[in-house]
Formats: sequence, C-alpha cells, structure tokens
Amino acid sequence: MPDYSLAPEGSHFIDGAYVEDPAGAEITVIFPATGEVIARLHSATAPIVDAAVESAQRAQWIWAEMAPVDRGRVLLRAAELIRARNDALSELETYDTGKPIQETLVADATSGADSLEFFGGLIAADTGQYIPLGGGDFAFTKREPLGVCLGIGAWNYPTQIACWKAAPALAGGNAMVFKPSETTPLCALKIAEIFVEAGAPKGLFNVVQGYGDVGGMLVGHPAIDKVSLTGSVPTGRKVAGAAAGALKHVTMELGGKSPLIVFEDADIESAIGAAMLGNFYSSGQICSNGTRVFVHEAVHDRFVARLKERTESIRIGDPRDPEVQYGPMVTEAQMQIALDYVAIGQSEGAILQTGGARVVPEDAADGFFVSPAVFTAVTDDMRIAREEIFGPVMSVLKFATEDEVVARANATEFGLAAGVFTQDITRAHRVIDALEAGTCWINTYNLTPVQMPFGGIKASGFGRENSAAALDHYTQLKSVYVASGPVESPY
Repeated sequence: MPDYSLAPEGSHFIDGAYVEDPAGAEITVIFPATGEVIARLHSATAPIVDAAVESAQRAQWIWAEMAPVDRGRVLLRAAELIRARNDALSELETYDTGKPIQETLVADATSGADSLEFFGGLIAADTGQYIPLGGGDFAFTKREPLGVCLGIGAWNYPTQIACWKAAPALAGGNAMVFKPSETTPLCALKIAEIFVEAGAPKGLFNVVQGYGDVGGMLVGHPAIDKVSLTGSVPTGRKVAGAAAGALKHVTMELGGKSPLIVFEDADIESAIGAAMLGNFYSSGQICSNGTRVFVHEAVHDRFVARLKERTESIRIGDPRDPEVQYGPMVTEAQMQIALDYVAIGQSEGAILQTGGARVVPEDAADGFFVSPAVFTAVTDDMRIAREEIFGPVMSVLKFATEDEVVARANATEFGLAAGVFTQDITRAHRVIDALEAGTCWINTYNLTPVQMPFGGIKASGFGRENSAAALDHYTQLKSVYVASGPVESPY
C-alpha cells in the first residue's frame, strides 16, 4: 500500500490551509484493529467556527458568480484526483474506520468520486423552466444557491458522506462547512485538499472538527443557511429542532431498522448473500442495513442452515490484509453495544445460531472485533427486532403470508430502506408499493448508485442524497413573471 501520513498538518482545514487551535478539547483517533492512537486533533473553538463560516461566505460569493459549467469542471477535476489517489485514500479510510481494505478500495472514495462526477456533469443542464402565459406574457424559473451549507457526517463512511453532501451543494453554487464525526475525522481533510487542488476557491469546502458542542455552534450560526446531517434519530431530532428555530433548510439522513423479505420462490443463495451484505458489510455499521430478515416458513430452515454455513466462513482479521473480509467495530464502545444486544437477544428468548462473541484474530489481537451474529426465533416485540443496533446482529423472523409480513415490516418508527426477494415480479412490485420505506430494492440490497435518490421517511429522515433530486435540497426556486404590455389597474 502507498505510504500515507495519518496525522494531518492541523485539525481543521479553513480557507485553503490547515489550522490548529490547541485550546480545543483533544480528539484521539484510534485504529480500531489494534487500539493504537494514530492521530491527535483538537475540537474547534468559537474563533475556529467563525473563521470557517466567514471563509465559506467569501468563497461562496465568488463561486456563485461562476458559470455552472465552470463549477462542474472543478467537480470533475476533483473526481479525477480522488480516483487517481484511491489507493491512498482507501488506506486512510481503513485506518480511520477499521473497514477492510478490500471494501474501502471499491466502496468509499470511488463512490465519492462518482458523486462529484455526476453533479459536475449535471449542473450545466439545470436550466429552469419556461412557462407561456398567453398574450405575450411568460414566466421562467431559476435555481439559486442557498448560501453556506453545513454538512455533519457520520463515522461509518467519512469520505463518501463528505462527497455526497459536498457534490450537490457545490454544484448548486453553495459553499460548505463540513464537520466529520469526531470518531473518524481524518478523511474529510484530504477531500478538502483535493477541492483546492482542483481549482475551487479557498474556503469553498472547509472542515471543522469537533464534538457535539461544535455541531451545536455550527447549526446555530446565523450565517449557516442549510444543515444536512447523517446520523442517529436522536441526534437528528435535536439538530432539526435547532435548525427549525431559525427556519434553516434541513436534510436528515437518519437510522433504520429495515426489513428484508424473502419469499418462498426466491433465489436462496442470492437472498442469503444480500442478507449478509445487509448485516455484516462494514461490520454491520450501515444505516440502511436490512437487520430484520423475514423468511417464508417454507424455506426458513434451509435459509438458516445455509446462512449459518456461509457466515462462519467469513474471514476476520487485520483490515489492512487484502484477503480479510470483515474488520473490527469502529470503537470499543460500539463493540460493547453490539455485545450487549447479543446478550439482550438471548435473554429475550431468541436463539443465537452463530457468532455474537468478541473475537481475537492472531493478526489483530487488541482490536474491537465481534463475530457476525445470526438470531432465529425472533419475535417482533424483542428489542433486537425493534431497536437500531448498528452492529453485526441479524434477526431472522419467520412469516407465512404476504399481508402478514407487510404489516409486520411496517410496524416500526423507521422508514429508511426495504428489500424484497421473489421471482414473481408482480408480487415484488405489489409488496414494495406497500412497504413504508424511502429506498427499496428488488432481488438485491444496499446498492446506492449516485443516479438514484437515497433517503428515508418517518423517523428515518427527510430530503434526499444523490440524483437530480438532491439539487432541489441545495437550491431555492425563483419564479419570474415577464409582462409584454401595459399594467391594467383599477386605480
């Protein structure tokens, strides 16, 4: 792997340069596979927050005056740079998150580049609407930037989330201040460097590190015009409430407890593969995971037997090893949460078929590893079937009829994602139409191409990431009426 410095030149990236303020609380960055400290940063102080926002305001004024096609060229150059440095960025992502290098090489920086490329090409075609009104009068619409957008990232996909939020925001003529999770603060700094190198005005994409109090300062800053959060439902409620008080635009991409339904005619091997990807990829730390796997009673036992066999063959170990398929949890605390839920599931009467224990690989003995857990005999009222665990804990639930499984799948406050496996395409569409979820899949799971909107309903959030729909959330619509004759007035 290429040599990549883990410790950045400074904690924050503002106005095109690294900035440090040792007065801020220390942020310790730990490699989850070994427990080693790989960097020490500082949380932002109020002067750092103000400097970042003021720099973003200056850059946004310059950026918004540029032609959309010129803004697009900058994003396209940034995408090219990310792809050229994918190996190095993927290595950093592995150190930051603990995800296997075989995963980060294909799923993290590359998906961020895809987003920048998509919006870089799209923005020049966003030309508004012409509306004929008769008598020579007409109206037209145009999309205008909001101003300075705040992006708040989660720790599971730090590079991807930074790009997913920056791409539509910058394409639309905005600037962005991005606050990564304090757990995985390193990757966004490299993205900020790349934007400057690609030709973006200094300050257009600033990175500010910090804990929850820094997020609060940023959300409440009067010069922040829009807030986009990826995080938990409790955090989302808090951030959305604070933003609503100032009538700021808000996008919330929150958690889930998503259903994956396997009917009796499904391709069982494909359904099992999807269930494993939807529970164990990134060690189960994905918001859209299908953690409630509903399996028809006619194929339940065969499904479980083969699922157990395939799960126990997963290669666990040091995520820097290209052959390793499954890495550690992101922190010791997250590992303990997963282990606690395994104990809760057993205490409630669910049957642990495999996994659910702390693992000590020979090549990563001090890491935060939990073996992939599969529970059966799970009922809808159990906590492991109701609460988001954000860890490798799969609940397999048996069902008998279509109406029954749809009702049970919808009986949750969440509505992020859902999946259906069946060879009956009519049934597939019927069930998908009935499921209360914002992002759905038929005969696959967790694929999120940039061309497709991603987001949830109910407690899982509102607004969308990716696709042309995302531009609607980073711009405001202006309508203009053009008259061709004199004004008629009764006065």
